[in-house]
This record gives sequence, structure tokens and C-alpha cells, in this order.
Amino acid sequence: MSPEPPEADGVVTYEALPGRVVFGVGALDRLGEELARLGAHRVLLVASKRVADDMAERLGDRHAATCSEIVQHVPVEVAERATTLAREVDADALVAVGGGSAVGLAKAVTLDLAIPIVAVPSTYAGSELTTIYGLSKDGRKRTGRDPLVLPKVVLYDPALTVSLPPEVTGPSGMNALAHGVEAFYGPGANPISTALAVEGIRDLADGLPQAVERPEDLEGRTRTLRGAWLAGAALAVAGAGIHHQICHVLGGAFGLDHGGMNAVLLPHTVRFVTPAVPREMARAAAALGAADAADGCFDLARRLGTPTSLADLGLAEADLDRAAELCAAQLTGPPRNAEVEELRHLLGAAHAGRPPGEVTAEP
Repeated sequence: MSPEPPEADGVVTYEALPGRVVFGVGALDRLGEELARLGAHRVLLVASKRVADDMAERLGDRHAATCSEIVQHVPVEVAERATTLAREVDADALVAVGGGSAVGLAKAVTLDLAIPIVAVPSTYAGSELTTIYGLSKDGRKRTGRDPLVLPKVVLYDPALTVSLPPEVTGPSGMNALAHGVEAFYGPGANPISTALAVEGIRDLADGLPQAVERPEDLEGRTRTLRGAWLAGAALAVAGAGIHHQICHVLGGAFGLDHGGMNAVLLPHTVRFVTPAVPREMARAAAALGAADAADGCFDLARRLGTPTSLADLGLAEADLDRAAELCAAQLTGPPRNAEVEELRHLLGAAHAGRPPGEVTAEP
């Protein structure tokens, strides 16, 4: 069955998250103006060494220091070092440039110091639009939600994504697609978040093949980035469900690439939840331009040349039983519960790179 309305009487509650978005080619040129609006004078730049020098030059006198220790899943010790640096330079704002790992590190710092974030995404991660944060320690990734970590400003400049190679563009785009698909059935799903998800999925389905096949085509890049924005905004309100929970568990326990996991797992998690939310997944399929949502996700991932299996990402077959047990212990749904045996079947199919098969049990 589809999720019940958020209120017993059918009344829909929609709480828009605060934040400012500047979108379009040239948006990065507004960085100084946006920092001035925030009253920021001492900025900690969170960016890889590849872009740090250029961004520091853009920041000018506002640049207080740079943190370039960008690691997926944000290890606690990395977050602690970045927070210490921010304290040492008396930073009053953070500028995070890059993908979800850079934004995630900035979120970890502001969770402790309560200073504003300006996010400048160069991938399609979507983390810049959510109140979700994650920290990894001892093989476990702890996630949470806090309005404090939501960036105050997001600058979306499609020109920044042109240099993103196809092997990164595809998985990153599938991550964005997963945001849109999961927004249909997240715990806070509502008509507004669903409308955003539909448009986001349409943009991603059309734009991603162009971005992979013609990386320098700004039209494809713009369409893809717009899709990532809309899908991320949808998930930010609807909240994550079983798909992202599995990705977070596996990422924390085995250090697997987050974008790659989304590309591999999404067709299988969609197949798993479809009996519980058939109408929602039918809408997702229509937005993808496919007859079936799970098959549509699988076909798009293959067209984009993303990793095809969990084995490709480095997960050993011997670890599948433990992975299923870890997931079962930490998953809370929605839209349907998952037992260890079911998760082992799902992960086994994803490990082998098989097309999404039939579910093994009734919801």
C-alpha cells in the first residue's frame, strides 16, 4: 500500500526549508556578493587542492584558511581537524566547493561551530540542499538531521561541472536520481516534494546522457544540474528511506564509493519497494520515460557507463552476509521492512550485477 497521508484527516503539511539558491552559468561570480549578504569576513575554504588556489583568489581578503582533506563519508577525525582549523583562524563562514564530501565536511564543522555555509557544488550530489549530515567512525556511518547544517546559500554554476569526467558524472547523476525516486516515498513525502521529484527526474533522465556523451555541452550540463537541484530539494523535505539507508550503512562499513553504490543499488531497491508504493513508482517510471521504474533506472545506469555491480566497487562476496546483517540492524524503512534474508538476496543480485529481479517476499 502507498504511505498514508502525514495527517490522519488527510491534511498535507509542507515545511519549506530556508535557503537561497543562485542558479545559472556565471553564478560563481556572485560569491563575494553572497558572502557580503551574510556579513562574512573570515572564510574557511573547504575544497580539493585542484580548485583551492582559484577559489582562494576569488575570496580575496575574506580567505582565512583552506581545508583540503576531503574524504568520503567524513571520518570523525577529519571533521575534528577541520573544526580545529576553523577555530584557530576564527572563521565566521564556510565556503564548500566540490561534491558531497566537501559539503559534508563543512556540515560537520558547522554542526559544532554554528557558522553559515555557502555551498558551490561541482557534482550532482544534492547534499547542499538537505539538513542531513553523516560522520564515520570504526566502520559505522552515523547520520542525522539538523537545520543548523543546511547551507545558507547554494551557487549552482553549470560551467563548474563541465570538467567532470564521464566516470564521475554518471554515478553522481545516479545519486541525484536516487534522491528524486526516494522522495516519492520518504517519511515526509507530500504533493510539493513529489512535484519537485517528477521534474528533477525528467531533467536528469534527459540531461545525464548528454552530460556523459558530450561533457562540454552546457545545455546538457545545465539540465542535469537543474535536475539534481530539484531532486535534492525534494529529498530534503521528504526524507530518506531504505535506499539511502543501505548506501550509508555500506559506505560506513566498507568504504564504498557513494555515487557508485547509488548506481548499482537503485534498480534493486526500487524493485523491492514497488509492491509497497506501486502508484509512486509508476510516476517515477513515467518521469524516466520508462515502462517500469526499476528497469528504467537499470537501463539509464548502463547507458551512462556507471559501475555495474557491488563487486566492481570492491565489496567481497564473503562480506555479503555481514552486509545484510548490518543493514537489517539499522534500517527503519520506509516504505517496507526488510529482513536479513531479503536484504541478502537484494545485495547478492547487486553484487553480481544482475538486472533487478522480482522481490522475494510480500511487503
